[in-house]
Amino acid sequence: MHRFNKFLLSAVVCTLWVAAAFAAPIAEHVVLVSIDGASPRVMLESDMPVLMEMAKEGAHTWEAQTIMPSVTLIAHTSMMTGVSPAKHKTTKNDWKPDQDPVSVTTMFAEAKKLEWNTAFFSGKGKLEYLNIPGSLDHCVTPAYESQTVADAAAAYIVEKKPNLTFVHFAEPDGAGHKHKWGSDEQKASLADADKALATVKKAVEDAGIADTTVFIVTADHGGHENTHGTNSPEDMTIPWVVWGKGVKAGFDITEDVTVYDSAATALYILDVPIPKEWDGKAIESAFAEAPVAVGVN
Repeated sequence: MHRFNKFLLSAVVCTLWVAAAFAAPIAEHVVLVSIDGASPRVMLESDMPVLMEMAKEGAHTWEAQTIMPSVTLIAHTSMMTGVSPAKHKTTKNDWKPDQDPVSVTTMFAEAKKLEWNTAFFSGKGKLEYLNIPGSLDHCVTPAYESQTVADAAAAYIVEKKPNLTFVHFAEPDGAGHKHKWGSDEQKASLADADKALATVKKAVEDAGIADTTVFIVTADHGGHENTHGTNSPEDMTIPWVVWGKGVKAGFDITEDVTVYDSAATALYILDVPIPKEWDGKAIESAFAEAPVAVGVN
């Protein structure tokens, strides 16, 4: 009997150890939203109730940083590849469909290794540079307008319930270039982006996956006057808001956050291994202790 009890105890300990070794995903769905050209200093002066509520209910910093040069394609490449421009070697802010895609792995390619469903909705066609063949189940640039992009993303989310979704709102960047960063016109464009964000958020609810979803809302760069691309704080500072399942409530992120941490954090949420060569790190401080599987099959 004594020997049996020792065996039973050993079996229980072994089972618990194996279960702890395999962490379950924090959530089964991640939506990464990029608001192009969204400078925190302008956002905080704009009518963005949905995003501000998410920041209040979740975790956030208004002092995250992008990369140099602080331009759309290069910054978004870092956002979705988890590495600096020195590693992804993207040097131009333009791309055409007849050109090769990015040469390094992306968060989508890594997620596909675990058979997660991936989707991509952009307001600028050049961002399809991130579409490595086989990495995206759905990739589309429906229009430049934020609401049209949101509507397309919403329809797909309700129907397919993708695990990793990227949604890009382009208009605030265009408004900044045309009317200046911080202009009334750009603030109105940011308000429109917030309404578009609400559309995507509602789609997650309508799909019945709100309880298993995390949103990351950020930007590629800020801006000053009618431009961006410099290393000035106005150009380099971006928002970083995370909201949803497992996220700490009302948490101010104090650690340094860089644009390429978005990809690493998305993989962390889905329990996808983060490539060792990545510069990006998961912002684990924004989350409650990650759950573990209760057993193994």
